[in-house]
Amino acid sequence: MNILRTAILMSVMTLLLVWAGGMLGGQSGALMALIYAGVMNLGSYWFSHKIVIRMYRGREVQHGALFEVVKELCQRNSLPMPKVYTLPQPTPNAFATGRNPQHAVVAATEGLVHMLSRDELMGVMAHELSHVRNRDILIGSIAATIAGAIGYLAHMAQWAALFGGLGGRDDDEGGPFGLILLMIFGPLAAMLVQMAISRSREYAADRGGAQLCGNPHHLASALRKLEEANQQRPMPRVNEATAHMFIVNPLRRGGMAALFSTHPPMAERVQRLENMTLG
Repeated sequence: MNILRTAILMSVMTLLLVWAGGMLGGQSGALMALIYAGVMNLGSYWFSHKIVIRMYRGREVQHGALFEVVKELCQRNSLPMPKVYTLPQPTPNAFATGRNPQHAVVAATEGLVHMLSRDELMGVMAHELSHVRNRDILIGSIAATIAGAIGYLAHMAQWAALFGGLGGRDDDEGGPFGLILLMIFGPLAAMLVQMAISRSREYAADRGGAQLCGNPHHLASALRKLEEANQQRPMPRVNEATAHMFIVNPLRRGGMAALFSTHPPMAERVQRLENMTLG
């Protein structure tokens, strides 16, 4: 179901790009924007593990509780062994990155390793390995590329408006009303679809992680602790562009802001895990 939902959302994102290109005079505009956004995102996709690990001062480990848990999960499930990093932050959290399972990185903060039991740590790292197995970094990069192209087209629409693009032509290329729609609703719609894709992948990683570690209650228990700790003491100096990568949102989000979070509601994630049966 999550795979189907992701496919539908990616199709919607692609249709948004086609529509945005049409508003600016045909599919050539959409193609140019897609190429531009693709080039911008290719570097971050290819070198994402190095960029993010350096950003959070990660240190590779080849022994200890975290490394042994990841090694056991990989051996048990016949997965390639990723590089394992610890981050010096005391706030408990974790993420996975890398362009494919053969070049993957899983990382956890020192706060997470110290706070969780071994079973809970296994649940969290199984979640991250599920992201790697599902190639969610690739899916997220594609979604970001299309969303970036739509944002670029919306920016072009603003310039078109300033230099005469709204000067009265109302033809099949969209006309002034189409440009206004693109400027206002294009980036918003792309952001909402990208957010929905991210939430869908988190649910899938929760389910996949429960299967990899063999017990959904391990992850459910860990998520409760992580949510409470991150609300009480959010991680300092978090780059907002990387917040979606973490297993729980490292940013303090409440009220209306929570509606636009890339992470699903924690209560819903825990309930799904507790209701899950493995067979």
